[in-house]
Amino acid sequence: MTDPLLIPCPHCNGLNRIPAERLGDTPKCGRCKAEVLLGKPFELKQGDYASQIKGDLPLLVDVWADWCGPCKSFAPIFQQAAAQLSGKCRLAKLDSEANPQLSGQLGIRSIPSLILFKNGREVARQSGALPLPQLLSWLRSQGI
Repeated sequence: MTDPLLIPCPHCNGLNRIPAERLGDTPKCGRCKAEVLLGKPFELKQGDYASQIKGDLPLLVDVWADWCGPCKSFAPIFQQAAAQLSGKCRLAKLDSEANPQLSGQLGIRSIPSLILFKNGREVARQSGALPLPQLLSWLRSQGI
């Protein structure tokens, strides 16, 4: 038996203790009863940031904007990655236009930008859209 993982709910930011062996069982949030691991990217906002970077599962954030062509072409790839990485890494999308303060706080200079957080800290950053095999390879090189 391993220690349970602490995972923030993408809906209410509540912190959930989920046994590692139960990650594939569609765990529900103890607070709001919604799914904790979505298998798809969730929307990250300024008010959610501090809660969502915490926890034992890494968080990969795609910083994008609606007017950005490469961001739009990367969106389906990011969606596919979320489905493949469910239970290993959570994926979130941060709209830089709707959250300019957070984008500035994160030092975003170009989009799309990918930022990987582990245990509340940024551990890696990648600028530009990547094909799915390269994205997964980059994440593997980061221990995901």
